[in-house]
Amino acid sequence: MGMIRFYNARILTMKDGEDVIEDGVLTVDGERISYVGDAGGEIKGSPYDREIDVKGNLLMPGFKNAHTHSGMTFLRSFADDLPLDRWLGEAIFPREAKLTDDDIYWCTKLAVMEYLTSGITACFDMYLKPYTIAKATEECGFRCVQVGGMNNFSQSVELQEEWYENLNNGNPLTSYILGYHAEYTCSKELLQSLSDLAHKYKAPVWGHNSETASEVEGCRERYGLTPTEFADSLGLFEFGGGGYHCVFLSDNDIEIFKKRGLYAVTNPGSNTKLASGIAPVSRYLKEGIGLAIGTDGPASNNCLDMFREMFLVTGLAKLKDNDASSVDGNDVLYMATVGGAKAMGLNDSDTLEAGKYADLTMIDMSKPEMQPVNNITKNIVYSGSKADIKLTMVAGKILYEDGRFHINEDPGVIYKKVNEVIKGMSEA
Repeated sequence: MGMIRFYNARILTMKDGEDVIEDGVLTVDGERISYVGDAGGEIKGSPYDREIDVKGNLLMPGFKNAHTHSGMTFLRSFADDLPLDRWLGEAIFPREAKLTDDDIYWCTKLAVMEYLTSGITACFDMYLKPYTIAKATEECGFRCVQVGGMNNFSQSVELQEEWYENLNNGNPLTSYILGYHAEYTCSKELLQSLSDLAHKYKAPVWGHNSETASEVEGCRERYGLTPTEFADSLGLFEFGGGGYHCVFLSDNDIEIFKKRGLYAVTNPGSNTKLASGIAPVSRYLKEGIGLAIGTDGPASNNCLDMFREMFLVTGLAKLKDNDASSVDGNDVLYMATVGGAKAMGLNDSDTLEAGKYADLTMIDMSKPEMQPVNNITKNIVYSGSKADIKLTMVAGKILYEDGRFHINEDPGVIYKKVNEVIKGMSEA
């Protein structure tokens, strides 16, 4: 890291009410942005380590993948075309039980590579072995917020407290949030213990929530409550947090989300592929619920592509509502950037402003799908693709540029190691 100057740039800061800056300059000093604005307003100081002619392309905040399971790259395209219960019980859980720390390390690095090619600068990761995941992402220079995936079989409350204390006081690229896998994989006693921990630290809590109709019905049969109502009755949401998927929230669930200031993370690619349903995103917007977008894991999606997710968020909403004006593309872009940052607690990585972390991506405006320039933000959501990503920077370090990775690891080694993981399981 050093001092970097981007010039001749279009800049989308994502600050409220701010239009695209034309002929803009953005400078980076170490991990943070030192200037954003017109070329005429720049005050030049020390010589830059590198000056990059952006050539009219677009700089914007990096996307935030607000729900994923990075280590599941080893099961990409392995167990497709199964319903969720069989997919989990027959294909996923038995093989996850065989994973070693080393397996998760390499699988996570593969996911980081894919995030970078999609302009993603941070992920909200729920998976096994938090120390291993932190090591893999930190070595790559990637920002990772981990969340607990506690259930009846793994990740005790005691372990979560250890991870919460240790992973929030080290490398600034890594942080940790309390969480649970889902109501249907946790006993009431376990969730109550997690609630007690959340009250001890006054901390938010996250978990899978109302992903399928059968999940909601099962919770009602057990407790006479929806997953949201049940979690709230235990005090899990006293200090905020949110839910992943949120396809089947009831009217009362929505009131709880509003009362507690909870975020809903929609995962349209995974929900479509697993036939789980379509989240009522337009209603959440009207109700003022905080929204973010996640890819879910690479075993259920199967790709970690924010462009596809953005199009599906608005496209599926239009179909669900039978209204072509439902869920404006600008709202979707906000969810994928600022909304995700706020949900993940990354308040210094949400917009492009002086003093914020230099977590950004560059969109190639010379690609035919980005022309003509009638509306840049709508182009990104409706016609953009991963092929339009020229550069991805995290904390002032360029990790991906013009098809090349700068993540302190040979991509060929990562591919080899990940293929060995699944080959070893097949032979076992």
